[in-house]
Amino acid sequence: MIEQTPEFPTLTIIRHPLVQHKLTILRNRDTPTKIFKELVDEIAMLMAYEATIDLTVEPMEVDTPLETTEGRHISGKKLTLVPILRAGLGMVEGILRLVPAARVGHIGLYRDHETLQPVDYYFKVPGDVTERDFFVLDPMLATGGSAAAAVTSLKRAGATRIRFLCLVAAPQGVRRLAESHPDVPIYAAALDRELNALGYILPGLGDAGDRLFGTR
Repeated sequence: MIEQTPEFPTLTIIRHPLVQHKLTILRNRDTPTKIFKELVDEIAMLMAYEATIDLTVEPMEVDTPLETTEGRHISGKKLTLVPILRAGLGMVEGILRLVPAARVGHIGLYRDHETLQPVDYYFKVPGDVTERDFFVLDPMLATGGSAAAAVTSLKRAGATRIRFLCLVAAPQGVRRLAESHPDVPIYAAALDRELNALGYILPGLGDAGDRLFGTR
C-alpha cells in the first residue's frame, strides 16, 4: 500500500499497516534501544519489499524434485546497500534478510564548519558500479544535505541506478534531494510536518543514531 503526491513526484510513502504500526512504536520516546533497533530493522525490510517491486527479472531454468521448469531471477549484478554512517547501519540487516546476496558499501559524511557543506570522509562500494542498483539508506531525510551528497558521490563513481530509503522525511529534505537528483526515487514510511530550528524533523523520532546506539 503506497501513496504518491503531486507536490513531491519522486517520493513514495509506504502506508502498509505493519509499517505504520511499527513506526508509531518507533516514535515513542519511551521505546528502549533494543526495541528501537529491532523496529528499524523490521521497517527497513518491509520497505525494501516495496522498493524492489520493479527490479528487472529474466527467465531461469530450474530442476525441481520432479521435473525441469522455468522460473525468474533478478537480472544483472546484485543489489548494493549503501548506509550513510552511522544511523544508516541500522537498516542494513533487515534488507539483507530479504536480499541476502546484496553487497554492502558505506558512505561517511561530516559537515564542514566553514562551508557548512557535507564532506565524505569514507566511501567504499563495489568496483563494478555501473552495473549495479544502489539503495542509499538513512533513517532520516531532514535537510537533505547528506542524502544529496551521498548520491553525488555515488554518481561520481559511476552509479546510474540509485534509490533512497528512509523511515521519516521532512518536506525540505525531499525537496532538496529531488532538486539535486530528480532521477532518484525516494521511499519513506512517513512525510512529517517540518524541521525545527536545529534541523530535527517534527514530529519525527528524535536522533535516530543516538537512539539506535544508546548514545542519547
